[in-house]
Amino acid sequence: MAKIVHEDNEKQGRFVIYENDVFAGKMTYTWSGKTHFIIEHTTVEDKFAGKGLGKQMVMEAVSFARKKNVKIEARCSYAQKVLDSDDNLKDVRG
Repeated sequence: MAKIVHEDNEKQGRFVIYENDVFAGKMTYTWSGKTHFIIEHTTVEDKFAGKGLGKQMVMEAVSFARKKNVKIEARCSYAQKVLDSDDNLKDVRG
């Protein structure tokens, strides 16, 4: 079972995912003003590849953006692909 921990210091943040309490990956972002944040990098450890953990982190960022009423910009190609793949995510794209 995957668990995602979110850390944010109002300048930058990250979502860290654990699979059975073992570090499995992270997604980092930087705030750009108070209205949106930029996902910079998403990585999943090789032994956890193909389990959809990267997408889970992106979707956690989407939930966070919706709660804060902010937009997401993705410099990370993976996060951009996920955000572009679903029209239901248009509301958070910056």
